[in-house]
Amino acid sequence: MITTLEKEITIRFLKARKKDSFLNIISIFSFIGISLGVAVLIIVMSVMNGFRTELINKIVGFNSHITVQPYDQKIDLKNIEKKSLKLISKNLILSNSGEAIVIREQSSKGVLLRGYLENDFSKLDLINNKDFEGQNKLLSKNFISIGKELSFNLDLKIGDTITIMSSSGVETIIGNLPKKKSFIVSSIFHSGLAEFDNNIIFLNLETLEEFSNLDKKKRNLEIYLKNPQKIENQKNIVQKIFPNNFVFTWADLNQSLFSALKVERNVMFIILSLIIIVAAFNIISGLTILVKNKTKDIAILKSIGVLNNSIIKIFFLVGVIIGISATLFGILLGVMFSIYVENIREFLSNTFDLTLFPEEIYFLSTLPSEINITSIFLISISSIFITIIVSIFPAMSAAKLDPVKSLKYE
Repeated sequence: MITTLEKEITIRFLKARKKDSFLNIISIFSFIGISLGVAVLIIVMSVMNGFRTELINKIVGFNSHITVQPYDQKIDLKNIEKKSLKLISKNLILSNSGEAIVIREQSSKGVLLRGYLENDFSKLDLINNKDFEGQNKLLSKNFISIGKELSFNLDLKIGDTITIMSSSGVETIIGNLPKKKSFIVSSIFHSGLAEFDNNIIFLNLETLEEFSNLDKKKRNLEIYLKNPQKIENQKNIVQKIFPNNFVFTWADLNQSLFSALKVERNVMFIILSLIIIVAAFNIISGLTILVKNKTKDIAILKSIGVLNNSIIKIFFLVGVIIGISATLFGILLGVMFSIYVENIREFLSNTFDLTLFPEEIYFLSTLPSEINITSIFLISISSIFITIIVSIFPAMSAAKLDPVKSLKYE
């Protein structure tokens, strides 16, 4: 319990006088250091959370959430009617894929062909976003849909014709010759990931199988879930429904990427926490100097009967108040910066003519930010805990002062 006397003395000690100007400077630097440490931690965690979420959304929006791939025998499509699968799935689509080379005038490029049935193509989230170009959302025979990056690189637009050469060949009297076929660009999609947009072409499933000599029994089943974030439990459900097939998810395909992001986020948290720890040590310096400057005051307080516990509380409260107020200010600063981080990036980019967040490297056109309440809570608790720890030693030192010796030397 904190008494009124302890509160009044604490407030008085927090108000540094003119002769304590150096002490005041240390307190200000302690406050600024802890505030900046907390703010930077919140900003970095928010940006990394936002980047991870945006990346997941783009990857999930382009790839199937769960893919069932046959081994030797084709997938038993009767299992599609099972209730447990219908409860978790939004769309079930058959697909197949192959490799080919796109030939356009003097240019050529290797691509991945992904085939869908004519009506299934329109079920893809990628096709139903605002960046999709083209009226035809059906994959008719001899029509293809290409990515925006590929259209730029090969100078293609809707209605243009391109030649595709299959990796499989056809036997002739002069040997095996690769298949070549002309296709019309019916639409252009934009996933937000340049790697996908530049390397994948959608076409009719039956046309693909005929063109690439693919077996219909080797068709994959793409499962699009209602909630693709909680993937592990749903993968287990699908695996039980299709025990004789190979089942993998979008998370399995990008496991190394998200593991690296998780490690990087944890390392950044540890490194940036050192800022708070270093700033907190300024509190030790400030309180130690405060104890030395207030030696006479401490001796007088003890002489009139103030207990050692009260002296400990007073100096402990001084350190904790500085730490808590700095933490709260840091939270406010960090949250505000995180909310307007994209506006700040645009301002700096326009003012200094700098590219702070190149899209070709990060796959994103804007700087994402996602404020996580749990992260802010952990950062706040860590900062306050560090402040409490560093405030204990100077407070204990103040209580150990001998009032007789202190008054004698004063």
